[in-house]
Amino acid sequence: MAYDPKLTDRVREYLAAIPELVIEEKEMFGVLNFLVQGKTCVCVREDSLMLRFDPGRQEEVAEKNGYHTMLMKGKEYKGYGYIDSYGIQDPRDFAYFLTLCLDYNKRAKASAKSKGKSKTGGGKTRGQ
Repeated sequence: MAYDPKLTDRVREYLAAIPELVIEEKEMFGVLNFLVQGKTCVCVREDSLMLRFDPGRQEEVAEKNGYHTMLMKGKEYKGYGYIDSYGIQDPRDFAYFLTLCLDYNKRAKASAKSKGKSKTGGGKTRGQ
């Protein structure tokens, strides 16, 4: 699955403007995942963003134009969702969603590391 290069560049530029962040890009499950401080923060999926945010803000975020809750096996996955391209055209809306993800990233737990062989490479890292 391809992702929009212009949207990808918008995310890169926004995150690059915050010098203290350690950012890694990884292609996973058909999306370009932006890991911040080693944790999934936001992903580019085709021409939309996949968001990771505080589950306690689900109702607030669900009211936003272009938002869709992530469903897994028919179940709502709180704290994760998608925002369509028309919901992030305005730079203020784009900044709102990235700030939402970055705010939660500070408190979010990192995914458990697999105990298998260590894999290196596969992503670009900035800020280490």
